[in-house]
Amino acid sequence: MSHRLFIAIRPPCAIRDALIDLMDGVENARWQDDDQLHLTLRYIGETDPHQADDLAEALGRLSVAPFELAVSGVGSFERKGVPHTLWVGIAASEPLLHLQRKIERVCVSVGIAPESRKFAPHITLARLNQSCGPLAPFLARHAGLALGPWQVDTYALYESHLRPQGSLYEPVVTYRCEE
Repeated sequence: MSHRLFIAIRPPCAIRDALIDLMDGVENARWQDDDQLHLTLRYIGETDPHQADDLAEALGRLSVAPFELAVSGVGSFERKGVPHTLWVGIAASEPLLHLQRKIERVCVSVGIAPESRKFAPHITLARLNQSCGPLAPFLARHAGLALGPWQVDTYALYESHLRPQGSLYEPVVTYRCEE
């Protein structure tokens, strides 16, 4: 049996509450719920149990100091000119990029194919389809969004379980950021 994995940072409750308060104003958007709010550091995808164990063990050997993150602005991802994801951005952070690069090296070291997409730190607010209303009013209203900063002292390896009502994300192993 394979596991659908990703590595992410979970924002603290106060940040998640503030993000949930934003979730309105785009007709037919599939808003994320509290349990789905995270900042993906690396999507892994389908992985066999042996490789999942190797990854979990290798991540446990990483050393990274705690650092701060902040939410900054909103935006959307598009495919062929059609928006599919509404997100909040993460303010530029060298420690975040450092952690993400370390995680990428660990993934490759256990045989996971290198990530081909550029790292774009964000937290997904909603999934969109062609029946969704216009995004421009939402994007304009929240363009200057700034939340935080908050202290990042953990990140986790998650398993994603696909369900009709949306994915369920289960933390498998949580790792501490320690000096």
